[in-house]
Amino acid sequence: MKIKNWLLGAVVMMLVAFTAGCGKSADTTNTANTKPAHSESKSGGDLSGKLTIGGSTALQPLAAAAAKEFMNQNPGVQIQVQGGGSGTGLSQVAKGNLDIGMSDYFAEQEKDISAKSLEDHKVAVVGMTAAVNPKTGITNLSKNDLKKVFTGKVHDWSQVGGKKGKITLVNRPDGSGTRAAFDQFALDNETPAEGITQDSSNTVSKIISETPGAIGYLALSYFNNHDVTKVSIDGIKATENNITSGKFPVWAYEHMYTKGKPNKLEQAFLDFMMSEEVQDKLVPAQGYISVAKMKVKRNADGKTMTE
Repeated sequence: MKIKNWLLGAVVMMLVAFTAGCGKSADTTNTANTKPAHSESKSGGDLSGKLTIGGSTALQPLAAAAAKEFMNQNPGVQIQVQGGGSGTGLSQVAKGNLDIGMSDYFAEQEKDISAKSLEDHKVAVVGMTAAVNPKTGITNLSKNDLKKVFTGKVHDWSQVGGKKGKITLVNRPDGSGTRAAFDQFALDNETPAEGITQDSSNTVSKIISETPGAIGYLALSYFNNHDVTKVSIDGIKATENNITSGKFPVWAYEHMYTKGKPNKLEQAFLDFMMSEEVQDKLVPAQGYISVAKMKVKRNADGKTMTE
């Protein structure tokens, strides 16, 4: 009888082990990513796979710094961060060519894509303002004079309180999130005059620093790259306190969009973007502002409201 009981117990144990193994396999299949095959996560808590992130050049420095640290902590992950502009980020993530698309404006503002297919993740706030060559003698412009400069109604810096010299405009192309935000909140949607057009924020900064009389606009994160002057508007400086309080109007959310719900690896990186390590250290170090610090908020229509 003891032998029979022992054999019966052994059979039961084998059946339990087999059932548990089948249950684990079924669970893995049910939770498998339906995102691009190159974005994946392996068991055991060790992340593995590739992410391609692209779009806004205003957000690019922060994304690149965060990606570097994320890869240091997760050696099995490879992340490529590229620019191209906000319009490119939105269109390419919508097409499935990017895992994460970066944008300085809401997807609802992009007419050529379906915003409903994308999920918005606001990871930071970026301030923007006019940038001028130091030889202009300009440190502040009224909003009215700023609009005159960018719409070509004045052609010499002496007409707006600067040193005598020709004004050279450096613009961003259509599809640039920096341009969209600057046009909307600094120029009140007036159309800028023709000028030098460059897509890269770093290149814009370089051109302004090397061209006497040049003026353009940059995210605050780019003002340390070259010798350019950060312009106040109506006497209000583009500082963190003035932006978070709503006193300085030229700012935008930095969005990271995924096509639908993020998969496991995408979510892990997005969670890292919102971690204290990034929000309290990398965000201010790179010249951005944490969304949590904003005392005002803004919707896709550009309406600013108090929190």
